[in-house]
Amino acid sequence: MSRAASGVFEVVPDNPAGQPRTGLRGRLAALDRPLTSYYLLLGCTGMLLAIGLVMVLSTSSAAQLYVGQSPYSVFIKQLLGALLGLAAMWVLSKAPARLFRALATPMLIAAIGGLLVVLAFGPTVAGAKRWIVVAGLTIQPSEFAKLAFLLWGANLLANRARLGQLTDPRKLLMPLLPGAAFVAMLVMLGDDLGTTFLLLVILLSLLWVIGTPGRVFTGILGLIVFALLVMIVVAPYRFQRLTGYLGPAGNPLGANMQGIQGKWAIGSGGVFGVGLGESRQKWGWVPNASTDFIFAILGEELGLVGTVSVVLLYGGFAYAGLRVARRMADPFMRLAAAAATAWIVVQAMVNIGAVIGLLPITGVPLPLISQGLSSLIASLTAIGMLLSFARREPGAREALAAAGPSIGARIAGAVGLGWLGARLESWGASEPAVSGIWGLGALSGRDRPAGARPARGRPARGRPARGRPAPGSRRPDPYRSDPYRSDPYRSDLYRSDPGRAGPGEPPRVPRPRPGPAAAGTTPRDRLPGRSVPHPAAPRRTVPGEAPGQQAQRRGRPGPREAGGRPGQAMGPDRLKEV
Repeated sequence: MSRAASGVFEVVPDNPAGQPRTGLRGRLAALDRPLTSYYLLLGCTGMLLAIGLVMVLSTSSAAQLYVGQSPYSVFIKQLLGALLGLAAMWVLSKAPARLFRALATPMLIAAIGGLLVVLAFGPTVAGAKRWIVVAGLTIQPSEFAKLAFLLWGANLLANRARLGQLTDPRKLLMPLLPGAAFVAMLVMLGDDLGTTFLLLVILLSLLWVIGTPGRVFTGILGLIVFALLVMIVVAPYRFQRLTGYLGPAGNPLGANMQGIQGKWAIGSGGVFGVGLGESRQKWGWVPNASTDFIFAILGEELGLVGTVSVVLLYGGFAYAGLRVARRMADPFMRLAAAAATAWIVVQAMVNIGAVIGLLPITGVPLPLISQGLSSLIASLTAIGMLLSFARREPGAREALAAAGPSIGARIAGAVGLGWLGARLESWGASEPAVSGIWGLGALSGRDRPAGARPARGRPARGRPARGRPAPGSRRPDPYRSDPYRSDPYRSDLYRSDPGRAGPGEPPRVPRPRPGPAAAGTTPRDRLPGRSVPHPAAPRRTVPGEAPGQQAQRRGRPGPREAGGRPGQAMGPDRLKEV
């Protein structure tokens, strides 16, 4: 609120006494801080990941003991994926947006190559080709294809927005729509309808955020729904899942066993659950208990409190991701943040909805909780990108600098790697420094200071780049002994950029050229290129030598008695009459 006092507006705080705000208004005001999105994303991700590791250990141990293997074998692989994903998330959280834009097309090409390799050499599991074994680890390229298509689509639409081509439907959808169709076709050839659905969700979120015209968006949405219905009808087991969703009654050990047993598991948990590790449904009653239906076991062991907590964590993640997208001014950041949030949140909604019977069973894992190395790493990588964007919200960089070193830098210092933590902190300190570290400074000139000129080539260690000397240094002048060459007012002749002042110098104002020289002056008083005597120019003469002889000795035309013409300029402009 503001008021006028004596013609001057005075700003009056809402709380003049300086008392802390209480109630709902005070709690909501805390969400307006610059780092709200960053810490909310970090907190929700960490808690979901911790819950997921505990539930994977609980659900997979029963299946591993049933087949006579170690109860910790699946958990160790999941823990390895979590460590790799956290490392990727931490590094990417300090990366610039130009890194993601530069990697968009190579990642899409690599993802398409991985999908083709799976179709050619991947094993068939339950009638589907989705995985490939690399060094004893099962990799699912379709999970990384979602992230690659997200980055490629966001980069493509951001370029279209920069060129002002969003009003033309042909330029807006080409080649975005054919690219999405091609990637979805490769995924569907591996019999993975769930991942195909998520790819189309990413496509729709990109088109929605960029502001696609209503008729075009409605037409694409109708086309996607029609394609999904066709893919469901042509496959008998998918059609059976759809009919089981429409008519859930049946034999609990028959075709609808997974859905019926999953709902029984959630119902038997009550409010507080039966306790961690005490589930009975995980002993073979719920198929895919550690992957697609891990939420059912979570509801049995942790009860209503656990399921509501997980849903609230996904809700907080959705709020933080959409807040990052709303506060981004760059179109690529806005598109990528919104699409990544839609991907993770919609995938969680589809999984939870299928477990509790609100949606048909699609076979997609629960992000950050379900067992799956590829899904976990891809999700954490996308979250690292979101954290990178959250660090570039208005005021977030200053708040992070005031907060001191991050937890990662403190951990690195505790284990004796303080130099590594300090280097990583310097990487994320500012955009130009990060882009220089990643070697992407040449992709755009926005990281150069205003008025700066790009250096030619890479300078040698310890030496400045070509051009203006470094501050505090002085370039050697081979003509320092010549008063005409070493004159400070004419030093701009030997600069790499004559029109700009050097480090620590005042602004250079061009001096007007005066008229003809006054009568009675001699050429020895003039500087090269000028027609007036300089007051500070030294006059070096040899005893017994005439002025005309001195000019001839210097190689310049003298006055009339030395062969020159009156009023003729000296130096470089000596052929021009003044």
